[in-house]
Amino acid sequence: MKLASLLLSLTTGGALLAASPVTSFAPPSSIISTKLSLWSRSLPMSTTEAASTTTTTSTAPTMPTHSPATSLPNQIYKWRGYDIRYQVTGPPNADHTLLLIHGLFVNSDHWRKTLTGLHPLNDDLHNNDNNNNNTADEKQKKKSTIRIYAIDLLGSGWSSKPSKTDPMAQAVSGENGRFTNCNSTCYREANANNTNNQQLLKKRPTKIRSSSILQNAPLGTASGGNRLASSLELRHPLNSPYNFYTWAEQIADFIHDVIHSNHHGHDDGVSSASSPPKVTLIANSIGTISSLQSILDEPQLFNGCFIINPNFRELHMAEIPFSPLTMPLVRTVQSTLRNNGHGLFASLAKPHIVKEILKEPYAVVDAVDDELVQVLLDPLLTPGADDVVFDTLSYSAGPLPEQQLSSRYYPKETCPTWVVYGEDDPWTPKKRVESLTKVGTRGESSTVERIVGLEGVGHCPHDESPEVVNKLILEFLDRLSG
Repeated sequence: MKLASLLLSLTTGGALLAASPVTSFAPPSSIISTKLSLWSRSLPMSTTEAASTTTTTSTAPTMPTHSPATSLPNQIYKWRGYDIRYQVTGPPNADHTLLLIHGLFVNSDHWRKTLTGLHPLNDDLHNNDNNNNNTADEKQKKKSTIRIYAIDLLGSGWSSKPSKTDPMAQAVSGENGRFTNCNSTCYREANANNTNNQQLLKKRPTKIRSSSILQNAPLGTASGGNRLASSLELRHPLNSPYNFYTWAEQIADFIHDVIHSNHHGHDDGVSSASSPPKVTLIANSIGTISSLQSILDEPQLFNGCFIINPNFRELHMAEIPFSPLTMPLVRTVQSTLRNNGHGLFASLAKPHIVKEILKEPYAVVDAVDDELVQVLLDPLLTPGADDVVFDTLSYSAGPLPEQQLSSRYYPKETCPTWVVYGEDDPWTPKKRVESLTKVGTRGESSTVERIVGLEGVGHCPHDESPEVVNKLILEFLDRLSG
């Protein structure tokens, strides 16, 4: 079950190893070495054996026309040549436009209780306000309308899962053209001469280039302290397109190509008398990092970010203590997983096993029902999904939340940020979350405006305690309106 926890606990978007709750910023190196050694010895070492048990195309699930979890149509957005699944609910031209960003290895169905529950709660709260002792003016206050989008990031859910070495996949990577010490060209610049794209691309900003290794990057500790990482590696060690910069660009392009195009009076990214809406990001777990990076890249698109249980990526090189000593062992296990873990993945990807594993990060275990297992597991049985899983397990680099929130480019004045988290989350240290109020302080205020802890809730509050989280989302929208 330790190996099952390694692989399948990731289907909730969690970390591989829980951070120490005491003072360290990651598990002690002895614990890491012991666990990784055990996991490595548990793997089937024959690639033939692995191949014989992997899911074949003929038996793989296919995307249903409607989500079993939300009953919403599954729609496809063509992004850089790939299929991106998304769902949408709520009226066009609404007062608020939300975009939900899922965690690692899950998909937009993980937002089932936000997609189906936010509108009814908004109606109920409005009706209650009009039935109480409010003044006549208060009762006439217009109810805010909300349009909600949720997407499957590239490599997740029902979206495409290309091989990381495919030239087309390499071309769409968000790391291209991003670092000063590389000679790659970003996708937008490479396609700027395409006449079909010129009108769209000219309105989108170029990337802010930086070094691929940041020095003295501000990070946190599990005990709530602050520290400076002497070296923060941003580039994926395998040069994979499955990185936070790719997903950040996917988020921004989805806003340009879908949300703005669906806005009344705004077609194909061309400005009109009706201004396109600002978007509020709602992000869970590791989806936080993609969301924050998208805000840093194109701040003009957003008016707020609502974070649910941020993930601090305990296997990042900057998070592992004594990294020069422990990373070689981590790299060995990562390589073993990529080369020989597919059969093991297939053998563990069974509904009854997944249900038990999901109960680890879920403090409210009753929320782990058959519907949740089905909508999370089925897309993981499609061709290429296991390769994405093992590729991402090797992603011990990239940006981190405190570093992003501390950036001088983060638009805290125009994009307020709230954090909500489950206090019983085994993967997210409570004190480290609470210390985000000290991050990015400029002048008299922090980048993070408000932090709310939820007692008795785990890593996925939006699915474990949706009534409370949905109410907080509505409060956040009121804050943005005010």
